[in-house]
Amino acid sequence: MEYQQQKQQWKRSQRTKPSSSSSSSHINNLDDGCLMHIFNFLPPIPDRFNTALVCHRWNYLACHPRLWLRVDRSVKELSEPGVFPNIETAVSASRPGDTILIAAGGTHRVANIQIRKPLCLIGAGEVPDDTTLVCSRGSDSALEFLSTCKLANLTVRAELGCCLLHRKGRLTIDGCILQCESNPLDYLSCPIVSTASSSVVLPSQTKSNNGDGVFVSQTRIEGGAKAVLTSGDLALQRVRVIYARTSLLFWFDVEQMCDQIDYDKPL
Repeated sequence: MEYQQQKQQWKRSQRTKPSSSSSSSHINNLDDGCLMHIFNFLPPIPDRFNTALVCHRWNYLACHPRLWLRVDRSVKELSEPGVFPNIETAVSASRPGDTILIAAGGTHRVANIQIRKPLCLIGAGEVPDDTTLVCSRGSDSALEFLSTCKLANLTVRAELGCCLLHRKGRLTIDGCILQCESNPLDYLSCPIVSTASSSVVLPSQTKSNNGDGVFVSQTRIEGGAKAVLTSGDLALQRVRVIYARTSLLFWFDVEQMCDQIDYDKPL
């Protein structure tokens, strides 16, 4: 019961903490609700993660289930609030806007997990290789996105098929590794498949970035027939590649072509 132990440690530290009138303006004089509200504005990785290292109280608040859910394969039953044994259970229990922190170490098996609400999935390891999601043969994809979502610091590996299937919303992939294993049916494998369609792009969407699309940054893509396969009306744009010592890092967007409709021309 790691969560309960952190709570008890924080309560003991509060009882032994000396009072001081000179600390009236100290941030620790804020109540738990205020501090948790402040932590909620921090990026989960690395800022919110680092706040848990400050003291027992901040560790308790920064790891609170209200701020993010956790996936830990060592958990056998739902005995700890906000901690789940697999990604599918965590996604089902999540609320729109939640962040799911996936524990490092071992392999998380995933297959055709549909995500229909805005979520952020983040690997808890120091590097993407520390947190691996594996999609076995017989599944169309590891994760299927039907809403605006973000993936960060994760490795997603597909034995056959695609790693990520994008159907709707804005999918952001930051600092990840997408791998399709080599096999005789490589022509059936693609790290990213997008079937999203945007028949009309409104001026307000182009300015506020509300349209459908896939946005990739600092991500390794390995294997498959091609990096991205699109069957809707989105197109690959703004591709950049950096040659690292042992791999290639990609930056690119998959979205509606901006020049399809010129709103400056009179009708």
